[in-house]
Parts: sequence; structure tokens; C-alpha cells
Amino acid sequence: MADYKSREEKRNAQKASKKTSKKTTKKKKGSIFKKIIITVLIVGLAGLLFGGGLFAYYASQAPELNEEDFVDPITTEILDVNGDVFARIGAENREFVDYNEIPPLVENAVLAIEDNRFYEHQGVDFLRLMGAVLANITEGFGAEGASTLTQQVIKQSVLTPEKSLERKAQEAWLAYQLEQDYSKEDIFEMYVNKIFYSDGIYGIRTASEYYFDADLSELQVHQAAYLAGLPQRPNAYNVYENPDLAKERRDIVLRQMHNHGKISEEEMSQAIETDIMDGVVDRSEESGNPRQQLSAEESKYDAFVDVVLDEIEDLDDVNPYEDGLKINTTLDPNAQTVVENTLNDGSIQFPADMDGVMAQAGVTLLDTESGAIRAIGGGRGYGDEVKRGFNYATDQTRQPGSAIKPLLDYAPAIEFLEWSTAQTIVDEPYEYSNGFAPNNYDGQFKGPMTMREALADSRNITAIKAYMEVGQEQGTEFLRELGWDFEADNCGGVLCESAAIGGEPETNTLEMAGAYAAFGNKGVYNEPHSITSIEFRDGSSMNLEAESDVAMKDSTAYMMSDMLKDVLEPGSTGELAQVNGLPMAGKSGTTNYTAEQLSAGNIPSNGAPDSWFAGYTTQYTAAVWLGYEENQAENYLSPQDRWVSQYIFRDIMRGVHEGIETPDFEKPESVVEVEIEKGTSPVQLASEYTPADQKSVELFIRGTEPTSVSEEFVVPDLQSPSNLSAEYNEENGTIQLTWDHNQDENDNRDVEFEVLVSIDGGEESELAVTSQNGLNIEQVQEGSSYTFTVTAIADEERSSSANTNIEIVRSEDEAQEDEETEEDEEQQNEDVTEENTDENQGDQNSEEENTESSEEEAEPNNGEGNNNGNGGGNSNEDSGQTEENTGDENQDEPAEGASDNTTDEGSGE
Repeated sequence: MADYKSREEKRNAQKASKKTSKKTTKKKKGSIFKKIIITVLIVGLAGLLFGGGLFAYYASQAPELNEEDFVDPITTEILDVNGDVFARIGAENREFVDYNEIPPLVENAVLAIEDNRFYEHQGVDFLRLMGAVLANITEGFGAEGASTLTQQVIKQSVLTPEKSLERKAQEAWLAYQLEQDYSKEDIFEMYVNKIFYSDGIYGIRTASEYYFDADLSELQVHQAAYLAGLPQRPNAYNVYENPDLAKERRDIVLRQMHNHGKISEEEMSQAIETDIMDGVVDRSEESGNPRQQLSAEESKYDAFVDVVLDEIEDLDDVNPYEDGLKINTTLDPNAQTVVENTLNDGSIQFPADMDGVMAQAGVTLLDTESGAIRAIGGGRGYGDEVKRGFNYATDQTRQPGSAIKPLLDYAPAIEFLEWSTAQTIVDEPYEYSNGFAPNNYDGQFKGPMTMREALADSRNITAIKAYMEVGQEQGTEFLRELGWDFEADNCGGVLCESAAIGGEPETNTLEMAGAYAAFGNKGVYNEPHSITSIEFRDGSSMNLEAESDVAMKDSTAYMMSDMLKDVLEPGSTGELAQVNGLPMAGKSGTTNYTAEQLSAGNIPSNGAPDSWFAGYTTQYTAAVWLGYEENQAENYLSPQDRWVSQYIFRDIMRGVHEGIETPDFEKPESVVEVEIEKGTSPVQLASEYTPADQKSVELFIRGTEPTSVSEEFVVPDLQSPSNLSAEYNEENGTIQLTWDHNQDENDNRDVEFEVLVSIDGGEESELAVTSQNGLNIEQVQEGSSYTFTVTAIADEERSSSANTNIEIVRSEDEAQEDEETEEDEEQQNEDVTEENTDENQGDQNSEEENTESSEEEAEPNNGEGNNNGNGGGNSNEDSGQTEENTGDENQDEPAEGASDNTTDEGSGE
């Protein structure tokens, strides 16, 4: 320890030590900070070097710019499922505009929404790029674009729409090159002449004339803003198709123009207040100047082409009108032909309104397993006058009617509540929560019925009850899982009670077919799709096969299919849609007019605005809508008119299934089939005594099937045979035994009869066991007594017995033969007696005495002979007297079978 002279020295020494320590700490902290900066610089430099190297590599792989790439777009080909081209699009309707002819208003509108710093960058806007990079880091790659107008020209002319670092690097490099070779004015001119503006229109000059019948120099602010915003999604923002969306997009452009100082706030406000249809050319069919055709060099199956182009429109940066694509589709040309012929060949008589305007129909046909669209019926005569017109298969949305019941009501009940097809639901008066009382189509209530019966008869009350028991939230979500896209704003985010019978939501045949196909595909939902892949002109491709989602259990799907098969049976609501020999399932749907519509117009109470039929096999699924374009007083479907939707479905399904094997729906292991007794609740098994008309074979989710047997129909006592009789047939010597048996109507057992016989009081023996009510007995012994006993037998039960007896007497001929035999025997006895007399002459006197005594004894016994006529005497010498008795018998024949009558005849004194 150091020695200090004073306390002051010690304090000074300590202060000096602290100063030295602080300096050392500051030096250490400064050293760490420098290290961090150096590390960041090194990492940043490395990143720049790596990024620069990667950019250089990607740029080196970019295609070379050719002047031809910026001149003529390439035609797109659309191919069917067999690889054959059925449509080409790309022959463009375009009027070229020179840059000097473009007014500042139009240029300002385009740049405000597409590239406000166009004249400041060299092809790539790094400020905008940094914002996009941050968005892509935080929200995922592709979340925000940073493409300049120059980059868009490159993208549309040279590169594919793929979103990748490589493509973006090449796009930036080629945009820089383009700006070195062309002026800003040239590049802007390329852009406004190349862009697609919907309805087959290319170039902003052509678009101005088409939509507003005006030159570019005549456009007003709101019109220029509309044209500037249209290219982002041309068909979606088409003012003729979606005026509300078109206005939203136009107003966004106007706000951007104001934000960038291109228009004043007053100009912006006035333009926003202007109706979107202001100055727009009337292109309705009535105007005589309808919307123009798709720019297509060659096209057939226009309704299907519609769907293809709608799907492409949902893809980012894919333009079938300019990109020179090969679009591989799911179209089956044979199926498409069947659909179009069914709608147009006159084989089906379409209803017409009071003005003679015929009803329309829309059809979607899917592959049940994959969801691939095989055919589209856009309407009668679709594509004859206008391409991309109103497609009744996809554009027409209407209430679904009862066709929604399997989707919203009964399938969820099986899925979530494990209902069986025998689930009992009571069809009875019912009220919604608001007090409204819905009714059934026939105005009747049928009481307790099974879910199967309720669905086949399309009962409304039972469907509502099923939906409400499942719960509106679960039912609503279940329908969404089947591909239905709808808002549910009327009842707090769920579908209202009336939705259970088709009051909402509106839908089209595409959604309807997609949902029903899931039943036929074991519960797996595939979104309906028309495109399998797209091939770009640089050799790359985009695979668009739909993903599969399990929408329900296989048990739910099979049980619904089994019930929906009954809907097509004779007497059910869908019987007219049936194709003989084809295992099919389906459901009809009919919508109703409101009370106000019925009272306001000349519409009968049974008139309907819409008729649906949706159904499927394991091969195909089809949905058909029938109705009029507008629901007016003169446009309604009568009950007979509504059958047409079933006729259309039937003819299409018959045509597309011709020549192909269509297996039935396969019952999964999760489902068991059980014979139950109708009317039991909870459901019980049928007993062996349940009448046949009270039995039903129903389906249950395995593990939920009933185990108890119904005792509704008890075992009846087995009835005894009655009216038992036996008759002897002397001619053939047989006995005919007959009896009756009155079986209880509830006793469905098989009954047999045991027949026993006793002869002359002997032991009983079995003659036969028969199911007949009679028996013929041969080899009867005459002169014998027969006793018959008949007992009914069912399973192990025996009834009480019935008895009868019959005595069989000898016939007259047989009796005479017996008498002759006895006479012969008596004569022989006399001969023997004479011989004995000769030998015993010594005893003659005593024999005569004996003989006299015997004669005296024989005389009173003449009438006691047996059935053969023999007397009861003991002397062989009385033969003459016996013959006399026989003569008496022959003169008066005794009654057959009554031996005592014979005795009475012999004793006549």
C-alpha cells in the first residue's frame, strides 16, 4: 500500500486514478463503435458486390431488343383438351396516334397513375423501387410494383409476366437500354398505342372514339382519367360491364392527378361528381350500335372463350391480346357441341312470354372429379351477333330456390350433427324469427318424415329446421367452402333463415355446378376452371391446375348422393331429368315472386321467375338455369315451363355419357346400411314382424347406427288350422284332407302344417309337413278308421291342433268276394265232416243228437254275421241257412262305412 504524506495527497492520487480509468473506458467504447461501422461497411460492400454480380449475371441472360418487338403483337391460340386450336385472338382494332397528337391532359392523366417521374428516371425509378422493396419485404414478394412506364413497355413487348428477381433485373436492364435507344416521347407513344382497353380495343385513340365518340383533343378531365385507369384491368373496369368499379378506378386517377399538381382541387371535385356514364356512347342492343366483337381472327365456342378470358383477367401481367400465348384449356369439343345443340337445335321447346320473347338458359358442364369445365352454354344463339356478350352461364346470377337445400341445409346436418338419412323431421307450421310464416309448395304439412323423404319431396319447413339446427354460422361457412362467393350482410354476417329455401344468396351455374360436383367427388371440392396451363413465347409456361380442398367427409358426400338419387325417381320432383340406366343424383330449384310483385303484375300465384336443375354422375356434373333476362310482369314461368330445365339437363347428360362407362357412387367404409322401421324416433331397427311397407333401408355414419329393435309390431299368436275335413274318394281309394288357416296380418312368418295320422286307434305317425292347406292320402285301407291331426308351425312355434276322423267300410264287391270265399271254406268243411261220419258210424246216433242241438242254437244267431256276411253259428252243416242270410244282405245294402247298419239288417225279426 502506498504511503501518503497527507490526506490531500491521497485524495489527489485517487482523482488521478479515476481520470485515467475514464479515459481507458472511452477508448474502449470508441473502439467497439468503429468495429461495428467497419463490419456494416464490409457486409454492405459484400452485399453490393454480390448484388451487382447477380444483377450483371441476370442482365447478361436478358434477350436482345429488336425493333419488331415494339411493333406488332402476336396472336394468342386457345387449345381444347385434345390439343387442337379452336380460337385465335389478337387481330387488333387499333388506330395509331403520334406523340405530337396527344394532348397534355391525356399525357398527364396517364403519367399520374402509371409513372409520375417518367421524365426524371433513366428507365428505372429507384425511389419508387425502394418503396416497393420495403413493401415486398414486409408483405411478401410481389406485394407492390415499382415498374416504370418504360418497364411496362419492356414487359409487354419482350419478357414474360413472371414475378422473380431474374425477370425484374432483366426488365430494369432492358428498360435502361430502351431509354438509351429511344426518346421519352417515343417510349410514351409506344405505351399508349400498345395498351388494351377492353372490347377488342387497342390504343388510346381508338378507345377515345369507342367509349366517348371523341378525338383525344375533345376529352374532358373525367373522360381522360377513365381511359388512363382502364388498362390496369380492362375488362373489370369496362364501363359497360361494371360501372361502379369503373368509377372507383377513375376517381383514383383523378386524385393522383391532383396530388401531382396536374389538376386543381376544384377540377378534381367536379370530375369526381360527374356520372361515370356521362358522355359514354350507348352500345346497348337497342341502340343499333352494340359493343363490338372480340378481336379474333378465328373463334368458335364463344361462351367457353368468355370463361377462358375471364380467368386470364385474374392473372397478373398476362395479356392474351398481345402476348402471343398458347392457352391449354379443359374444353371437350364433343361435350360443347352437345350443349350448344341442346340449346339451339329446336328439340326442346323453350317457353315464351306474352310478347313472344323466348326464355333463355345457361349451362355449365364439369368433370365431376377434377372440376374441369368441359362445356359452357352461354344461352340460345350465343355468339351469333356479339362476342363477349351476356353469358347466361356465368353473368346471370339469380336466387337458387330449392337447389340450395342439399348444400346449405341437409349436407351440413350430416356433417356436423351426424344425421342419418332416416332422421325424423316434422313438417308443420313454422315461423321465422321475424314472425313470417313460410309454406310448402303445395300448401300442406305432412307431419313427421325422414330427411330422405323431405328432400325427395322438396319440403320447405324441414329444410329450414335443418339449417337452423345446424346453426346459421356453420351452414354459411359450409356453403362458402363449396366455392360460393357472397356477402351475408342482411343477418349479421350469416345467411338469413330464408336462405335455407333459396331466398339468398344469388348464384350462377358455374358456382352451382362446382358445389354439386363435390358430392360426386367424395366430398372433395375443385374450383371450376377452364385453363390447365399457359405457354409463353419465350418457352416458359404457367401451370394453372386447380388445387383440391376437402369440403366435407366422404360419408356426407355419399349419403347426400344416395338421397339425391331418390329425387330423380318416378313420383319425385326431379323425375323428368332422369336418364334410364344412368346412376344420377340431382335437385331441382324454383324461385318465387314476392307478394308485391305478384300483386303489381299479372302473374299467377304459381308463376316463377327462375327454374334450376343441378345434378351429377361419377363422370359429369351439370347445372342448368332457365328464365328470362328481366323479371317483369309478362316474364314468368308456368309449372309446365319449369320442366324445361330438367329436359335440358336430361338431354345434355344423355349425350355426354353416350358410349362411356359410368359407375355408381361407391359407399365408403364410413357409412353403414341398415334396415329400420319407419316412424321410430329415435330410429330403431325393424323387427322380423315389422310389415314390409313400414321398413326402409337407410344410411348411417358408422358408429351411429341404431342397435335397439322396434317392438311396435309384437309377435302374434300362431293361429290354429280351422275347418279341417276328410273325404273319402271311393273311385280312386284316396282321402282328401283340407283345412283353412287365417294368418294374422302382422305375422309375416312362413307357416307350414304338420299332418299326423292314427289308424284304428293305433300310434300316431307323421304323414307330411306341407305349406299347402290340404293333403291327398293314398293307399287307404278299407274297413279301417283314420284319425288325422293338423298343427300349424312357424319358426319354433306350434299352434294348437285340429282333429278329424273317418271310417272306411268295405265296398259291395269286396263283401261278395269275401262271402264266396267263406262258402268255399264251408263246403270243404262239410266234405271233411261226411268223411268223419263214415268212419264213425258207430257214433251216428250221438252225432245226430249233437247236430239237432247245433241247429237249434244256430237259428237265433242268423243276424249276427260280420261285415263279410258270415253268420255267428258254429256248425259247418248250416251253410244253407248262411246263404239265406247273405241273400237278405244283398237285397237291402247297408250304408257305406256304417257297420252297425249291417247288423241291423241281419236281425229283422
